[in-house]
Amino acid sequence: EADVVQLMDLKEAIAALEGALRAEARGEAQNMTKTLLQYGKNNLHAIGGKLDKLVGTKTWTHTQGGTCPLLLLWGAEDGSLVAVIEAFALGNLRTGGISGVAADWMARQDARVMAIVGTGKQALAQVGTMLAVRPIERLQVHSPRKESREAFAVKVREELGVEAVACASVAEACKGAQIVTLVTRAAQPFLTAGMLDKGAHLNAVGAIAPDREEFAQDVFSRATLVAVDNLSGVQQLSREFTTQYASSGWDKVVPLSRLIASARRRSGADDVSLFKAMGMGISDLALGAELAKRARERGMGRVIPQPTKQKPRLAGARAKSAA
Repeated sequence: EADVVQLMDLKEAIAALEGALRAEARGEAQNMTKTLLQYGKNNLHAIGGKLDKLVGTKTWTHTQGGTCPLLLLWGAEDGSLVAVIEAFALGNLRTGGISGVAADWMARQDARVMAIVGTGKQALAQVGTMLAVRPIERLQVHSPRKESREAFAVKVREELGVEAVACASVAEACKGAQIVTLVTRAAQPFLTAGMLDKGAHLNAVGAIAPDREEFAQDVFSRATLVAVDNLSGVQQLSREFTTQYASSGWDKVVPLSRLIASARRRSGADDVSLFKAMGMGISDLALGAELAKRARERGMGRVIPQPTKQKPRLAGARAKSAA
């Protein structure tokens, strides 16, 4: 984790992610379909893919007690182990970074007010990434717990130097905001279309399992530009999207890689733009590959020897004869 933080910042992550999306659009990167196992209030995730000469997978279990994500990289041609990366900070960079790429292509150029709903571990990176791509001057933050939203506003002012105010409701937070980010674990939608200003951009990045939902279905009626990080992941696991596009309409949903390749940016005629992120393998590979390269160049991290094959112990495998 400490090496990851030293080796890459958010602006560098945004650049690496956009490069990976361009590679995907050229057919040079592939995503593994996201796998999810839910057990009780917890869930196990696995994502992966191929990018350039590497394949890899990131896996983690999200529990009430915490999480410990790991990214593993292998050589695509010989299967050799390339890197094992502790991936909590990497996950912040990836999730924040992909929101930044989306906002850079989909949000108004003059966006100066941002709203964020949710103040958990991913929230600060979400604010930081908007500062990297737009001239944000004011943050309006909401969380159900008063002490959480007020503490987060203080943290943003102290760490990022931006005016930040705590808001008592989602509607209050969204009022006047050109960029709205949802990063919660909500089970029921809390944001409706009427809360969004005309021309607002919405990043919905918190509901990454089918038992979660952040925005109401009427948001789609105002969304003139809809993009996602990975279409198959959204089709499988996003309750917001599978409810809206149960039988038809998926042609209106554009992968972010295709949006970038087509150079389609927000136009003056657009009302709400919507970006949905579920998490995808090539995002983690993009950052992991760059981190591994930089670690080798700077002599950081620890060298892991390639595993040596060993024969399994087979003694006792023979079944005993019947008496």
